[in-house]
Amino acid sequence: MYVVAGASGRTGAATAEALLKQGQKVRVLVRRAVQGEPWLRRHAEVAVVDFADEAALTVALKGMTGAFLLLPPQPGAPDFLAASAALTEHLVHAIKASGLKNLVFLSSVGAQHPAGTGPVVALHRAEKALKGVCPSVTFLRAAYFLENWAPSFMSALETGELRFFGPTHLKFPQVCAHDVGVAAANALVAGAHGTTVIELSGKENWSPEDVAAVVHALLEAPVKAVSVPVEQCKAALLAANLGEDQAALYAELYQGLGRGLLAFAHPHGGQRGTTTLYDALKPLV
Repeated sequence: MYVVAGASGRTGAATAEALLKQGQKVRVLVRRAVQGEPWLRRHAEVAVVDFADEAALTVALKGMTGAFLLLPPQPGAPDFLAASAALTEHLVHAIKASGLKNLVFLSSVGAQHPAGTGPVVALHRAEKALKGVCPSVTFLRAAYFLENWAPSFMSALETGELRFFGPTHLKFPQVCAHDVGVAAANALVAGAHGTTVIELSGKENWSPEDVAAVVHALLEAPVKAVSVPVEQCKAALLAANLGEDQAALYAELYQGLGRGLLAFAHPHGGQRGTTTLYDALKPLV
């Protein structure tokens, strides 16, 4: 049986779905019992676990064939990196105590860099802490999530502008949750020898202009990509009620993208998903 964290989110759900389609037995981890109800109907086991509860997490992992784990979102955390470090420590302790043999951990493009990538720095540190924590460790470094565009679609419909902090012609690695889930499930079932890294991007590299063109077609309304100076990012995020700490980190993320830090360590040696840009954006629109 495989454990899947984040099953109430997109990537965790996609991973659990991919495993179930392969006929694997799955135990999903959720924060609240109600989030597990759809998975019970799919004949998956459900464990209600707070990652800060090492004892409960250890029990959820014990005896499992493998686990897909991630750092859960922490909205409102006054110090995002410190909170992420604390969660990582809980994961390390629980994995060791449970005797887990096979781990796939959701990381990010750019996680090879120790600084300059905003919130991705937390994943760089998590990779260091989790390296060798069990016999098989796979770090799944996923590209920029296409789902991150979804909050912009309503304003794009209203204004005709899909705003992006940086040059709109820049093609960079992006990927949808479905392709992440398939890659994670395959990595879990295959296992690894020691610690390995999978760099995962979508079927192609896409630019904000490519995204705007697809959104234009799906909405059947004029939409164009509009570049916003990266220097305005932090103020815009603060205006959207993101906390000071996380607004600064995400501003650094976009700056890092422009500087080429949000790129893969081996850009020609990674895996590609199979989902087209149109098919990835259609359910979001």
